[in-house]
Amino acid sequence: MSATRAWTATRFMAEKPRPIEQMLDLPEEEPSAEHLDNQVQRAQEQLLQLKRQQEQIEKQKRELEELSRRQDELEQGRGEMTDKLTRALVVLEREAYNAQSRLEQIRVARESFAQHLELVEAIDPRNWDPSDLHKELSRALSTVDDARTEYNEHRSRLQAAGGGNGEQSLPDAAAGVYEKTDGRSFSQWVQIGLALTLPLIIFGAIAIAVFAWLASR
Repeated sequence: MSATRAWTATRFMAEKPRPIEQMLDLPEEEPSAEHLDNQVQRAQEQLLQLKRQQEQIEKQKRELEELSRRQDELEQGRGEMTDKLTRALVVLEREAYNAQSRLEQIRVARESFAQHLELVEAIDPRNWDPSDLHKELSRALSTVDDARTEYNEHRSRLQAAGGGNGEQSLPDAAAGVYEKTDGRSFSQWVQIGLALTLPLIIFGAIAIAVFAWLASR
């Protein structure tokens, strides 16, 4: 029994745990300076690599932020310009329609003015028949009145279509105001016509008086 206990005790002592230094597999001797330098160098390389990775990550972050900002700018600008261009097209279409309508009114007015100008300029009392002066004068006055009526009608239409701009470009034609032709007014031409026909009237009166005197003898 004693021998058995002695063998067990001897075996236990032989199998006792190893020191912690042996479990950590630490060198029994202190590390050398060269070994420490290698470890420091490896640590510095790892830090440099981590720094490079950090810089790369920050660069990617900035690029993503810039991309996100530009996408937001694109969406905002796209929405803004879509709204402005849509409204501008509506305005321009309306302006184009108004411009075409006004252009048509100008064309019609121009043709009418040209026709009436030709008729008014054709009035020449010197070519009137002295025996039918009243009729010739009435016809001339009617031509001038028709021209004035057409002028005022087209002027009013152009004013309405142009928002009042027509009043600045087309003068008013008040009733009783006659345009001048060759530097003389219409009334002056009538006076000239009467002056030209007056000798004929006097000559006719004298001829009638002579004829009456001869007939009475």
